[in-house]
Amino acid sequence: MTHASLRRSIVPAAALSLALAALLGPAAAGAAAAAAPAGQAAVRPTASDRDVVAGLERYAHPLRTAEPGGPAGDLAAFASMTRGASIVGFGEASHGSKEVFTVKDRLFRQLVRREGFSAYAMEISWSAATRLNTYLLTGKGDVRQIMREEFQDGYSLLDTEELAQLFSWMREYNRTGSHKIRVVGMDFSDADPEQYERILTWAEGNEPALAPELRRHYAALRALPTGVAARMAAYNALPLAERKTIAKDAEAAYQLLSKAGKQDPWVLQEARILSHMATEYTVDWSDPAQAKAASRHRDRTMAETAVWWQRQTGERIVVSAHNGHVSYESAVPEYYPVTMGADLRELAGRDYLAVGTSFYGGDYRAKTATGGSGTYSVGPAAPGSNEYTLDQVRHRDFYVDLREAGRNPAVKSWLNTERPTFVVPGRYPNDPTPPLALGRAFDVVVHLHHVRASVAVPPQSK
Repeated sequence: MTHASLRRSIVPAAALSLALAALLGPAAAGAAAAAAPAGQAAVRPTASDRDVVAGLERYAHPLRTAEPGGPAGDLAAFASMTRGASIVGFGEASHGSKEVFTVKDRLFRQLVRREGFSAYAMEISWSAATRLNTYLLTGKGDVRQIMREEFQDGYSLLDTEELAQLFSWMREYNRTGSHKIRVVGMDFSDADPEQYERILTWAEGNEPALAPELRRHYAALRALPTGVAARMAAYNALPLAERKTIAKDAEAAYQLLSKAGKQDPWVLQEARILSHMATEYTVDWSDPAQAKAASRHRDRTMAETAVWWQRQTGERIVVSAHNGHVSYESAVPEYYPVTMGADLRELAGRDYLAVGTSFYGGDYRAKTATGGSGTYSVGPAAPGSNEYTLDQVRHRDFYVDLREAGRNPAVKSWLNTERPTFVVPGRYPNDPTPPLALGRAFDVVVHLHHVRASVAVPPQSK
């Protein structure tokens, strides 16, 4: 895709194999502290609990379904909650649960149709989003094949029927809708060869004197194998000294472009992403201090990418990522000291709105330590957890504006108190219930009673 078409198709960045494998949480095994033992007797709510539930029910809006499509009258209040926000974070309590993704799909469609949102930003690479946008805008290619080829390694949990359904709807909307919608890649652990070629092609046509030096700086990166998993594995296998040299070269290439007489914001963004990627590959993930700093760098870069896109286009964007990224406060500060959501609030102010998802119990897919994936269960939520109280609201599935509900003193106190919360990492085993104060983490919460594991695209369908 050329830079001229990139301006119309908009994409952005990715973070290293090990960080992606965790996809938010620690790798250490842990018991599900907020999961009630099987057969546990019902606990009678206290008067204080009843006050909180009554206060939440006053502001809760029932969801007709978690599946996209069909009448959307029950979502009118949600659209109203987003007014005034140019960036809306859509969180997911689990990277591997079907209804978490389908309800986000349903809410996104509402924002596209009613509020004019034009982009869906994700924890995928700029390169993957570029390919997806070619499909979304032109119909070129097969969406499942693109997903199979791009969503590998740490991204493999995204190779699902739920996302294929979302992308297919986006393609259909672009055929007949009032405006074009696109995917934005915020992450930065991979870049395919076409990304370098776009930069070099622009340089040859606009700043030809820079082209030879840019080719030299990108030579080692361009020599990596074809294919996401193979490329990432080969990059990781390089000696650290070589990876540090590559990072210096990538940054030097970006500096060359940023100081050139002619500049293109899209070219600079692509070069900036490559520099971030190369820097990430210099991290020693066995060193806790370096790992923590890299996680901080990742969240900041994803936030900057989303804000860059929104300001570059002037259009409204949904940022889809784990709850632990879109929230204002970190549930695991020892791993993620400052969240993308906190950065988005700093960079965009009140133009950013954080929406978290929650569920009482169910299944999820996750990566294993050996590189495969499996299906696991969590819940039902135990007394004392955030999900246990949310699930006492009379609606099976609902959404609630925590800012409005916090006007009730009992609810405000409950929202501002840390309690065990399902923050399910993308790898297993894990400890999915760190403490979190919902009212300090999110503006809105979408609660689901039960979720099923996401559905991987069958090999025969790829």
